[in-house]
Amino acid sequence: MTRLFGVFTHLFFRCILGRPRGIAGISGQPQGIARVGQPQGIALTMLLLVLAGSGVFGQVSLPRIFSDHMVLQRDQPIPVWGWAAPKEKVTVMWKDESYTVKAGRDGSWRVDLPKGPAGGPFELSVAGKKQKILFRDVLVGEVWICSGQSNMEWRLSNVNNAEAEVAAAKYPMIRLITLPHVTEPSPVKDFPRGEWQVCTPQTAEPFSAVGYFFGRKLFQELNVPIGLINTNWGGTEVETWISEDSIRQIPVFAKELEATRQMDFEKMNADRKARLEAALNQAGPVENIPKGSMAKWEGPDLDAGKWGKMTLPKLWEQAGLEGLNGVVWFRFELDLPADAAGQTATLSLGPIDDSDITWLNGREVGRTDNKYNEPRLYKISAGVLKAGRNVIAVRVEDYQGGGGLYGDPKAMYLETGGKSYPLAGEWRYRISPVDFQVETAAMNPNNRVSLLFNSMINPLIPYALQGAIWYQGESNAGRAYQYRRIFPMMIRDWRSRWGREMPFYWVQLANFMSPKDPPAASEWAELREAQSMTLSLPNTGQALAIDIGEAADIHPRNKQDVGLRLALLALNRTYGKKAVADSGPTLQNVEFKGREVVLTFDHAEGMHAKGRYGYPKGFTIAGEDQVFHWAPARIDGNRIIVWHPDIASPKAVRYAWADNPDDANVYNEAGLPMGAFRTDVWRGVTAGRE
Repeated sequence: MTRLFGVFTHLFFRCILGRPRGIAGISGQPQGIARVGQPQGIALTMLLLVLAGSGVFGQVSLPRIFSDHMVLQRDQPIPVWGWAAPKEKVTVMWKDESYTVKAGRDGSWRVDLPKGPAGGPFELSVAGKKQKILFRDVLVGEVWICSGQSNMEWRLSNVNNAEAEVAAAKYPMIRLITLPHVTEPSPVKDFPRGEWQVCTPQTAEPFSAVGYFFGRKLFQELNVPIGLINTNWGGTEVETWISEDSIRQIPVFAKELEATRQMDFEKMNADRKARLEAALNQAGPVENIPKGSMAKWEGPDLDAGKWGKMTLPKLWEQAGLEGLNGVVWFRFELDLPADAAGQTATLSLGPIDDSDITWLNGREVGRTDNKYNEPRLYKISAGVLKAGRNVIAVRVEDYQGGGGLYGDPKAMYLETGGKSYPLAGEWRYRISPVDFQVETAAMNPNNRVSLLFNSMINPLIPYALQGAIWYQGESNAGRAYQYRRIFPMMIRDWRSRWGREMPFYWVQLANFMSPKDPPAASEWAELREAQSMTLSLPNTGQALAIDIGEAADIHPRNKQDVGLRLALLALNRTYGKKAVADSGPTLQNVEFKGREVVLTFDHAEGMHAKGRYGYPKGFTIAGEDQVFHWAPARIDGNRIIVWHPDIASPKAVRYAWADNPDDANVYNEAGLPMGAFRTDVWRGVTAGRE
């Protein structure tokens, strides 16, 4: 109730003083949908007047980043802030010391607690004139933001060896908090839901896998409490994570900001749904769907013998349905013993990209709308299962990118009566003639400039933290040259908001897509280059994933090594453990000597070619014509010599310069890979794109 009172307090001052206090989520808007330019309205004003008369506005409140089980940053002053009645005295109690401050005219207040060492558990209390708020089980340790797009969002339950990893996630000294997916047209001071949780298998299972593995390694090495703030959203572009004040410096984004202010996302999404429904109705005669309905091919008596066959789980693009954005039906027949008939059950299908409706024996058992990263786990009521033949039907809608049932085969099963029946394998499928053509902005308002900074970064400021880890860039690969400017802009923006040059470590894009032969231009290689250029900012680091991706999946399951390599950066550069190797071989110098190019590397101790070949691969070389050819290479200590028998005067060498440089094989003795690079500055394929 205290939080609710605080929300009404801020809205009151927003209405009366005309200043944006920005309490996220009070409007009850749907998750992921932004209201732009909406008035408060007469009804809200009347409600506030009633609440004012009842004395609600004397209550003290804090943002949701403060809760039981939180971790506060060690060795830094600790800001504690919130709201109260104007001029009200607020007292913060911490470690038997009290700190009193008077709220300002707008009701805001802040106390900076003195810095201290790691420890706990402690209690933190905040008292106003009429009540006291008590936070229990508070730890002091290391706090990190985990942000980016889907590969940072990727759940622990979807990684390699997920069952064992989830079961082992028992770390009482690691604390987790996840911000909800919300967009806001202007900066807000709080997020609508979420609280700190102790790391258990249940709380870690849906958490960022990269964040978890990063935090686990830090805890194992530092033996202090670790707090991980999970604020990410799949498919997002970097510009949505940058504040308006910064991003408007770039003209194309300044124009987009103004356009965003005029958008009504609720209407856009309503229009989108209408177009989807129209497309579905057009497919009615083929699917035998009554107008306005969404299903018919779900019945157990349907003869699907002439449908195609597809081995699941996999994205349907991997099965030859490339470029399909629409509807695909899947069916699977399962024989059950007599003792399963009529029993309750659990149906697990793993993640489905993007939306699904699922039936069992003709009865709908679950549906999920537009959540490509969420495992489907549907409860089956008594009376649905039958002895013998049972039919599962899944209708999948995909709006863009990959589509279908994908993930770990072990995540596909039906469980009943203590027995598990695997569902991975050969399914029947049929394509419905539905073509989804909808505006990206309507589907993904989270990609509009600054909206996620407003709703998922600003509410965290000025919470004391050590630094940030970041995994993003896939959505910006088509504008890689532009990324050279906007990615470092985001880092500087966040640092200016927190008032310190905090450590910022990111993951360079993993290898993805089919390998190309002969060598070709690559948007992903140019994005990796833009990421590497950002290392010019102080107190930054880059973890490579160029050797642990998957050609057929933009979401590689090996998140263990990703989190580990980020942790190595932090241990070496933030925590002073210089004996910890944190980088693979890094190009330091290039010399053109006749027909040969001599490359010299740092972090090259024990540099070697890994794998069955025994010699370096992944190099290309070009002469004056700028046409690249695969090149032989040899290692000589901390140098690599590259040449080509048909190129007398080489002008450029590149390494791992591809979407998927699957043959790049140079490592150092620490087992860390050499990153992609080029020695030339020739114009790339993304140059000039905005």
